[in-house]
Amino acid sequence: LVVGVDKPAGMSSHDVVNRCRALFGEKRVGHTGTLDPMATGVLPVCLGKSTRIIEYLEPDTKTYRCTMRLGIETDTQDIWGRETRRRAVEVSADAVRRAFSSFSGLIRQTPPMYSALKVKGKKLYEYAREGKTVEVKSREVFIYALSVDEISLAGEEKTVTFTVECSKGTYVRTICRDVGEALGCGGTLSELERVQSGIFSVEDAVDLDWLRTAKPEQIEARLY
Repeated sequence: LVVGVDKPAGMSSHDVVNRCRALFGEKRVGHTGTLDPMATGVLPVCLGKSTRIIEYLEPDTKTYRCTMRLGIETDTQDIWGRETRRRAVEVSADAVRRAFSSFSGLIRQTPPMYSALKVKGKKLYEYAREGKTVEVKSREVFIYALSVDEISLAGEEKTVTFTVECSKGTYVRTICRDVGEALGCGGTLSELERVQSGIFSVEDAVDLDWLRTAKPEQIEARLY
């Protein structure tokens, strides 16, 4: 059995698994595709014997609705990290669209240092927290579709909202960083919601409070 959970901001994917373990009284629980703590959206959670299919669900394509803030760079490539640089934003909407247009099909990304990717058996964020730098090789990921939904260049905070459908292993934070570099003003991720993960959508996902209070038959109707 699999349940699509609408993960709230401020909770890690592991926290969601622990909560589901308690709610369902099930020891074997796992998720497919980690969401960063401040990200929201659908997180498929496998229960019991279904944990055996996690490896088959993880490669599913993911779709994210994202907002990036222009003019700011951070050590984590998102707004929750330590600010490392601030630059003036003097770009047009057409320039923004051109910068995003190159993010299509097969692209190469260098994963951020603050990530769970392992190098020599150790997670990159562990090196980063120790102040150490290691060589991180770029890798290929696939962008199936990317649309720029809104460009806001008026006011103090200049933002771009976009939707991207991508392969496993794509870092949306890094797309924001790379677009910011292409524009010459820098950029960082400020909002991230996963709206689709394979067959699981955020519209059909349930929140943890609902799982806690719903009747067994209601919960059963929402299981895959």
